[in-house]
Amino acid sequence: MSQTSDTERGTEPGTASQGPGAAAERPPSWEPPLAGTDAEQIVAALDRQRATFRWKADGLDAAGLGSRFGASRLTLGGLLMHLALVEDYYSSTRLSGTPLDSRWDEVVADEDSDFTPRESPEELYALYDEVVGAARRRYAAALADGGLDQSVHMGIPEVGHANLRRLLLDLLEEYGRHTGHADLLREAVDGRVGEDPDEEWVTPWDR
Repeated sequence: MSQTSDTERGTEPGTASQGPGAAAERPPSWEPPLAGTDAEQIVAALDRQRATFRWKADGLDAAGLGSRFGASRLTLGGLLMHLALVEDYYSSTRLSGTPLDSRWDEVVADEDSDFTPRESPEELYALYDEVVGAARRRYAAALADGGLDQSVHMGIPEVGHANLRRLLLDLLEEYGRHTGHADLLREAVDGRVGEDPDEEWVTPWDR
């Protein structure tokens, strides 16, 4: 699929094309700032991945969310469930040591069940949106309290604890991998392509 970069458009990265006398446009809520602290940039990059993934999965019925690409077992519905689990696990157990919510017991017991959900589209969307909203609040509180260098409850026993920076970067990597999967899955369903959501689309946690 062909994508056009900001450089190819002849604009500064992250800005809209401006004609003579045109008023500056506010960038979408998921667009990372052009300058900012490490924490602001990492959180914004993560939010952009979340928004892109959620847009790729948005507005589908059970058939669309269950559609597969080639021989792969991955589906958009499965990715919604899997990333909801990852978001909850990272923002609770890995962040603060809080046990994972009991609603995940069956999913954790069956290592394949997060990729083959039985929930309806409405339930999957609601679950993902709820968990992401809660995770964003937990990370915001943690960053305000101790910044990126604070220790979290993940690491290697022989080496030590990781810090919040490493946790967020690991989560960003997880999203990068699965948003790429979502690109192919959604295009195979109805042809939707694109690097970022449509400008008028609003993330559910910002509505």
